[in-house]
Amino acid sequence: MTTAFANNSAGSALPTPPTGWPIGSYDTYEQAQRAVDFLADRDFPVQDITIVGVEPMLVERVAGRLSWGRVLGAAAASGAWFGLFVGILLSLFTVSGGWWAIAIGLLAGVGSSMIFAAISYASTRGKRDFVSQSQLVARRYDVLCQPRNAEAGRNLLYSLG
Repeated sequence: MTTAFANNSAGSALPTPPTGWPIGSYDTYEQAQRAVDFLADRDFPVQDITIVGVEPMLVERVAGRLSWGRVLGAAAASGAWFGLFVGILLSLFTVSGGWWAIAIGLLAGVGSSMIFAAISYASTRGKRDFVSQSQLVARRYDVLCQPRNAEAGRNLLYSLG
């Protein structure tokens, strides 16, 4: 049985180009997903379908400015949670003074996290004073179908509008 993934054997780790004829092209991945879902709801053999992101782009969205206060504050919060966790674990194994183990774990977590964050931030020397999130997106998303069902798929998607 030939499917859209026939060129990619189970043992092959090498990427293979997609095969099939285009039956739809969409601006967003959600639109392409909706088209394939529409075909699936109409008992179309969706195993012949491939969604291909065309012209990939790396989009980096800047979320905010970094400052010493923000870096150290985030490090203190993160270190506090980790230190609290370690302190609680230590308190389970001490005979007396469980609260002291929790306090020491909390302080050690905050202090060490802030030291490592300060070293890391200082090493950038102001070359990256912002925080961002990266995402891989495509300019458009094509829905491909194996030739044996491409015309039927195209006609169904035409009715979707």
